[in-house]
Amino acid sequence: MKYLICLAALLWAGMKLTAADNVKEVEIKIIETSDVHGNFFPYNFIERKEWNGSLARVYSYVKEQRKLYGDNCILVDNGDILQGQPTAYYYNFIDTVSTHVVAEIQNFMGYAVGNMGNHDVETGHAVYDRWIKQCKFPVLGANIVDNATGKPYLKPYEIINRDGVKIAILGMITPAIPSWLPEKLWSGLHFEDMQASAAHWVDIIRKKENPDVLIGLFHAGKSGNVLGSVVEDPSMDIAQKVPGFDIVLIGHDHARACTKVADIKGDSVLIIDPASNANVVSDVTLKVKLKNGKVVSKSVDGKLEDMNKYPVSQEFMAHFAPQYKAVNDFVSQKIGTISRTISTKDAYFGSSPFIDLIHKLQLDISGADISLCAPLSFKAEIPEGEIMVSDMFNLYKYENMLYVMELSGKEIKGFLEMSYAMWTNQMKSADDHLLLFKQPIEEGKRANFEYYSFNFDSAAGINYTVDVTKPRGEKVNILSMADGTPFDMDKRYKVALNSYRGNGGGDLLTIGAGIAKEDLSERIVFATDKDLRYYLMQYIEQQKSLHPHAMHQWKFIPEEWTVPAAKRDYKLLFGEDKE
Repeated sequence: MKYLICLAALLWAGMKLTAADNVKEVEIKIIETSDVHGNFFPYNFIERKEWNGSLARVYSYVKEQRKLYGDNCILVDNGDILQGQPTAYYYNFIDTVSTHVVAEIQNFMGYAVGNMGNHDVETGHAVYDRWIKQCKFPVLGANIVDNATGKPYLKPYEIINRDGVKIAILGMITPAIPSWLPEKLWSGLHFEDMQASAAHWVDIIRKKENPDVLIGLFHAGKSGNVLGSVVEDPSMDIAQKVPGFDIVLIGHDHARACTKVADIKGDSVLIIDPASNANVVSDVTLKVKLKNGKVVSKSVDGKLEDMNKYPVSQEFMAHFAPQYKAVNDFVSQKIGTISRTISTKDAYFGSSPFIDLIHKLQLDISGADISLCAPLSFKAEIPEGEIMVSDMFNLYKYENMLYVMELSGKEIKGFLEMSYAMWTNQMKSADDHLLLFKQPIEEGKRANFEYYSFNFDSAAGINYTVDVTKPRGEKVNILSMADGTPFDMDKRYKVALNSYRGNGGGDLLTIGAGIAKEDLSERIVFATDKDLRYYLMQYIEQQKSLHPHAMHQWKFIPEEWTVPAAKRDYKLLFGEDKE
């Protein structure tokens, strides 16, 4: 009894001391999702199988954290949520009357803030404007500027107050969008440099809001590509060079990160990135001590929390059962048949049935002279038999439009030279690699390409060889058009390619073909209204049965070196023998 009295006295004394000092410690949990890419349910509607991650698991985790933190648990999303799995596609373009499933899910989960990603913009004004309107929270975009007003198209930042702590969240998007997407998708807008925009808005936020904590919510990676004069991934630079941020939540590059850096004033900034598909989330614990309502100290700790340790929320699944069924019914529709199994695995080693099927479809749909395309998925497969709508997301991964552009023979050769320079090694002996891999390749581990394979474009409509013993810029020898007529370096040809490439994505048209970025739009003579996948589905429904085969319009030489090297490199890439 004496012990309890003493303990009570001590607790009272501590409370009195705290009250006398007017010191209060507030603990806030911040959870970030990013690059979810339509992975809302624990089911892959493309491959038709259960899989990891998903917002259904995230919701279990969020509910657990809310039991601990209550309203001090803040859930935010960092963009690229409207594209990827057919769940998003269905509510983007098929069912446009119902509440968008993304808005309904995010409202249900209690998101406090969202941010725009480049693949959200890719869906077009009708889709993202509808989604934003239906969200019960702000979707941010400080550097997305309305040309008509000169002001941000979306809310630049959000203020959140929790337990006397004032938090400002500034949202921005990678400004490289014009390098990838047709202007019709972002008409009336432009995208400002992120670092300049951050400096501008941080100054406004400091003067107008005077927050206790400043968070950057940036749909851009740590560091990386410079596309012309545009920095695609400046998040690290902003954290270091624009003082004032406590936390920078990043995304876009699908690369997990959790690190602290010092800004130019020497203050610590947490940078954290949960990669993609809701397999992990960014988990940030913010502790703030207040005295008389003023911050006396604050600390930030972050970790990446694995969502696959958490159960699928049955409450979530029950609530969204109608949407799940609608999407499953959609992807289960039969649209045709295919006479053989095709895979992108073969596409890296020569003419292949998978890529040549896309070439044929692009040529037939567009009426172009030449087609250019790359494998958009590293190892996608469409099995022999019935073709379902789900297979179309393997056949064509992104919502690109189909363009026809006018390119000269010389520009086509330059384009292909750059593609194969990123794709192939320069073989100096029969024992060398055919493909250009990151070095060194660790014993017992699979090889990785030095460059992104979605930039490994081949061509159809022309006959050519790729001599891998030659240096970059001298590998491609165009022999003739596919029908045997001469190929003319000075002639302009109609070339079918996707809108990502046509807008300068991958730099194959700008650096490779040597066309100025500002001149690309003048070369476009035709563009589809809908995404290429839509037209591919229509084409297959009309044809009813596909019989894909390699057209053998190009090959690697010398074959006495490249054929054995292809078998070796195939095993290094995929861990199995090439058939």
